Amino acid sequence: MQAQMDYLLAKQHAQPQGLHLVKNPPSHPWHDLHIGQDSPNTVNVLIEVPQYSKVKYELDRASGMVKVAQVFMSSSVFPHNYGFIPRTKVSFEVDKPLPIMVMMQAAVVPLCFLRAKVIGLIKISDDGERDDKIIAVCADDPEFKDYNDISELPGHRIAEIRNFFADYKKLEGKVVTVEDIEGCESGIRAVKAGMDNYTAMVVQDLQS
Repeated sequence: MQAQMDYLLAKQHAQPQGLHLVKNPPSHPWHDLHIGQDSPNTVNVLIEVPQYSKVKYELDRASGMVKVAQVFMSSSVFPHNYGFIPRTKVSFEVDKPLPIMVMMQAAVVPLCFLRAKVIGLIKISDDGERDDKIIAVCADDPEFKDYNDISELPGHRIAEIRNFFADYKKLEGKVVTVEDIEGCESGIRAVKAGMDNYTAMVVQDLQS
């Protein structure tokens, strides 16, 4: 699935030998980062947006780099770290990985990855289109790792997430509706479906 190309690698030596062509395809975080041995319950997550950011960073699917996709018009900031689950696909029609919000004690830098335990699913309609998000906790954060279901979180935490997704696009004139927040079983089912969608995409690509 990853792009196949040659790229230049400069090497510095005591006696200069110039530039060398190296046959080695570059890494793509969507396709090359493993989803994790304990999936779909616990998954690797590639973080795109750190907690408290007003800038939405997003994976550029063609290059595998992270780009600045949006600076919010509103005063909203991401309440928790946000990213995607590698080797998943939203649906047959939507060509992007599953989005996920990960709760933990601190903001982390874009393009790092961490282990996250799935605890729920937030069902969202964004201008009439499905835009559901997986909710998780960092599996290696001592403050959050023992949560197993979103229902165990303090009510304010849940309200904070709901309010963010309902409000952050209002000044753009877009209508975002948070339809429901469901527990870990729904989240795990969504991850499993995303894994199956990704496998189907790989099979179709190999057969074409």
